[in-house]
Amino acid sequence: MELVHCLLLLLCVGLCFCKSFSLAPEVLLDEKCLQENYTRQSCEKVFCHPWEKCIEGSCLCKLPYQCPKAVMPVCSNTGKTYNNYCQLKSHECLHPKTKFLLNGTCHSQGQFDLSLKYGETESEGLVEVKLGNTTAFICKKNWSITEANVACLYRGFKEGAVDYRKTFNVPDDVDVEITDCLQANCRGLETTLAECVLTKRKANSKDLAGVVCHTQEADFNDNSFQCVNGKHIPVEKTCDGTNDCGDQSDELCCKGCRSGGFFCKSGVCIPKTYECNGELDCLRGDDEANCEGLGHSEVQEQAEILTANMDEDRKLFKSLLPKISCGVRNNSHTHIRRKRIVGGQIATEGEFPWQVTIKEGSKIHCGGIYIGGCWILTAAHCVRKNVVHRYQIWTGLLDWIKLNHGVGVHRVKRVIIHENYSGTTYQNDIALIEMQKHQTKATCELINTVPACVPWSNYLFSSGDKCFVSGIGRNEEAKNIFKLKWGEVQLIGNCSKYYSDRFFEKEMICAGTDDGSTDACKGDSGGPLVCMNSNNVSYVWGIVSWGDNCGKPEFPGVYTKVSNYFDWISYHVGRSFISQYNV
Repeated sequence: MELVHCLLLLLCVGLCFCKSFSLAPEVLLDEKCLQENYTRQSCEKVFCHPWEKCIEGSCLCKLPYQCPKAVMPVCSNTGKTYNNYCQLKSHECLHPKTKFLLNGTCHSQGQFDLSLKYGETESEGLVEVKLGNTTAFICKKNWSITEANVACLYRGFKEGAVDYRKTFNVPDDVDVEITDCLQANCRGLETTLAECVLTKRKANSKDLAGVVCHTQEADFNDNSFQCVNGKHIPVEKTCDGTNDCGDQSDELCCKGCRSGGFFCKSGVCIPKTYECNGELDCLRGDDEANCEGLGHSEVQEQAEILTANMDEDRKLFKSLLPKISCGVRNNSHTHIRRKRIVGGQIATEGEFPWQVTIKEGSKIHCGGIYIGGCWILTAAHCVRKNVVHRYQIWTGLLDWIKLNHGVGVHRVKRVIIHENYSGTTYQNDIALIEMQKHQTKATCELINTVPACVPWSNYLFSSGDKCFVSGIGRNEEAKNIFKLKWGEVQLIGNCSKYYSDRFFEKEMICAGTDDGSTDACKGDSGGPLVCMNSNNVSYVWGIVSWGDNCGKPEFPGVYTKVSNYFDWISYHVGRSFISQYNV
């Protein structure tokens, strides 16, 4: 009996112990990333809307005339008709009180309003809207934090909603007959429910949606996440693909996603339903990779739809934005992923169409990367302004001893070296070369050449990703090989452990192999380190800069981090040549 009592006591103690400790929600947030205070307006992490452009890391308002010219008129709440939805949203971006009212031209019946009814304060209640001649409450069905945030934003609560499940009852002394409601379906980027798809449905007083908007007095506990806008949400609501914060800051610094979210490799969680929907939501395109037969089809119920689908209009305008052709080879070359490429591989025609060779006098001097127009990107330590007349740019070169066909030779107009370049530390080791234009044309004619894409975000690629370095460089014995070679390397994080006090994380990146068998020192200085996104689009992620002890695993190659210089490059080159997105 004593043994039984002991076992029961131990069981009780174990149960009591377990009961007194609850497991904390899994924290999937990247603390270092959170320090950057990223929001929906941070184009380091997201694509800008068609009515915005990416300037120095932020999505800023475009001028209305910079929108695509498609004519699909829309009406604003000011009574003014705009040529299209993008132009109206651009005007609203500059003048927030101007909001979308309806699709088409303005007419006398056009009106929209939203009010909160039967709550104890002005920040809560049942959601009622007036849409033209229709006045109705919003349905509880499909009502989520996404729609609730839009409603609160319209009412002037900048942080959105804190509760969308609270129940509010119509008082008994109020003579209101409820026979139908409006179901709202929003994307979350809208500033009024008039932009969402509103569908009329049968209802009673139990089917109505309520909301509590965020105020400065809102309660929060220690186990909460503070959004960039100041709003607090439960930590378990972070990294689930749902924009609970309203500014999306709860989804932009994630190490993984909870159920319901799709994880972008850039550290962003998006709704699972955005995967394979025909629109790029992840910076690297991973949400639209390998999507054959996996698209999410929406079943449209038979009901009266009162508003147009402005989300489809937004997608249309994105497809009409200017596009540049970069990072995609003109042939079917694909590289087989291998763990080890001893000494690199000899390149074939068309494999690296952005690779150029800089010749000074009679010698191969450095490598470079064609990025569009008449522009070459290279390392600052490769060029000097006072000897521009001695440089030639060779394109399509595969073999220096036995020249291959398709080689082009171009004269140099000028050299631009980064104003903060340090020849001692190799910080800001980046330069631009402008080639001379064709004598009878306003452009540079480059044969068999394709520009590499210039990355605008530091989050397009990360440590562990496989990339390619190429160049007409030296082999293990430091002898010139005179052929264009390439090798696969891996991006390496925390490179300061290899180069103490000499590696600057903001301006530099490292890459190499586990055994050191493939290294940048075997390619030309100034040449490309190219990484491919999920859709096989190639970005020049690094410029061969420096390194110690070529071919040793503890001394990886160091490259200039090109994404850090996007604004510097675009200032000199012009965005029309290099901005594939966020233009």
